[in-house]
Amino acid sequence: MTAFLFVTDLDHTLVGDDAAMVELNRILGDHRQQHGTKIVYSTGRSLSSYRQLKAEKPLLDPDGLIVSVGTEIYSAGSDSPDPIWAEVLSTHWDRDQVVAIANQFDLTPQPTAEQRPFKVSYFLAEAIAVNLLPKLQALLDAKGLETQLVYSGGKDLDILPRRANKGKAMIFLREQLAISPDRTVACGDSGNDLSMFCDRPERGIIVGNAMPELLTWHYANPSCDRYLAKKSCAGGILEGLHHFGFLP
Repeated sequence: MTAFLFVTDLDHTLVGDDAAMVELNRILGDHRQQHGTKIVYSTGRSLSSYRQLKAEKPLLDPDGLIVSVGTEIYSAGSDSPDPIWAEVLSTHWDRDQVVAIANQFDLTPQPTAEQRPFKVSYFLAEAIAVNLLPKLQALLDAKGLETQLVYSGGKDLDILPRRANKGKAMIFLREQLAISPDRTVACGDSGNDLSMFCDRPERGIIVGNAMPELLTWHYANPSCDRYLAKKSCAGGILEGLHHFGFLP
């Protein structure tokens, strides 16, 4: 067995089945110690929200941390976001102007802790999202702002720089660690994880309890490099790791 890069979402992916997570942690921890495997968490949570979760759940200490839907990257043990990644995201990004445009729509801001330098977040009802999102994106584009809208869970809307998402942050870290795509696996359950699977050479595991928005995309875009698990949460991750041969 050789080292691989393990990248996973947290809520409803790694976290959600405590017994399965304990078993997965044990196996991954041993694999990291014996083979040098790297563990990275990629979450929509802010750094403070991630730390709250880590205080509540027995998460392994990661080798890298991607938070706020790919807009901030932290090295192990660091309190400062990677400055190179921040520089990448700053091009054609004007947060104040993004907020001013978004305020023209019927959007409910998420709590202050979830508002980040490269992330503007709202609650948005699914019933109006279909019509609202194209209009919002068109206005942002008209102002020359290179943004993207990430809508997930039927309620969460994140406005991000176009260069930022979980998939691009994963590539940034993977290249820093000099790990090949075929030795990288990403795990997720919702729409904000889609960028880790879409047009990616890395392996992908979608857990069995995945949300409809991700499942619909998965079935419409089949790939032998992506696996839909039968089991939920950490149990599904284990299933996928065995399927791809990362674990015996």
